[in-house]
Amino acid sequence: MNEKKERIILDVAYQPQVRTDVNTQRIMLDVLIALLPAACVAVYQFGSHALLVMATSVASAVFFEWGYRRLTKKTASIDDLSAVVTGLLLALTMPANCPAWIPVVGTFFAIVVVKQLYGGIGKNFINPALAGRAFLLASYSTALSGSYLVPRSLKSAVDTVTMATPLSVLYGDGSMPAIYSIKSMFLGNMPGALGEISTLALLIGGVYLLCRKVITWHIPASFLGTVFLLSLIFGGGGNLGKGEYAVYALLSGGLMLASVFMATDYATSPVTLRGQLLYGFGCGVLTVLIRKFGSYPEGVTYAILIMNLCAWAIDKGFHRHQFGVTREDIEAQKAAQKAAKEAAK
Repeated sequence: MNEKKERIILDVAYQPQVRTDVNTQRIMLDVLIALLPAACVAVYQFGSHALLVMATSVASAVFFEWGYRRLTKKTASIDDLSAVVTGLLLALTMPANCPAWIPVVGTFFAIVVVKQLYGGIGKNFINPALAGRAFLLASYSTALSGSYLVPRSLKSAVDTVTMATPLSVLYGDGSMPAIYSIKSMFLGNMPGALGEISTLALLIGGVYLLCRKVITWHIPASFLGTVFLLSLIFGGGGNLGKGEYAVYALLSGGLMLASVFMATDYATSPVTLRGQLLYGFGCGVLTVLIRKFGSYPEGVTYAILIMNLCAWAIDKGFHRHQFGVTREDIEAQKAAQKAAKEAAK
């Protein structure tokens, strides 16, 4: 008797086992779709060179993953689209006027050193795209943190080719020029890295991921909320009041991009809800501390990488109990293990 067989993917990460149609390729495709609004704004504002930077970064990431897996005679993994996501995320942290070879170096470090040498997707302990950016920032800081191209929408208002970003002004003298209004920054009319200029585009992508249940609200909300509250308490200066300062702190730099697309990375963030809230809080605190007291105005990259290293400890502190197992059972198991160790001595 012929029976119709249903294709089922078994997720055995935690008990009890559940049936789900979700796989890595679908998740990565959703992330790519969510990044499209920010990528389109970047191409509109900075032209063909922005597209070149993104295409070079994605192509090199895929090539390095394919080449490494082939050299080591491992199963090909480029069809899961994770390398495409890493390449695009890294490109979106780059300025539009960076040399095209810069993201190639970054993707090699991200894919080969951070991801593949530790076993591939899901086994890396820090976010590959952010690690690639940190490596580039340490090696080629001038190319990544110098003056940024004036976006298309501001060329009629300023008589220059490059200009300082709102973030550098905010953590400089704090005297924000009128051209950097909250509305213009929200829509994407400001200089900056390719993926950080339009808060609206990033929010559209974030809402899409929430609706698709790719991410939850816990990490982005606690991350952004912590930055806002600390900036409200300790901020202000120049021609900005504390409230305006806190809003500018949210809209400037890579905070929105990182909180939605990078801090929520499955492999490098906690899995428990309370752990995610603590993780987001830690990212926010470190971001404000680095921005306020560091020599480099943007602290998001290093804040998330530091919290990536703490994710295992956070999960251990907020670990899930086994389904159907009481606290007394756990204590009895621990006592038995302790007794076995003493007997072995």
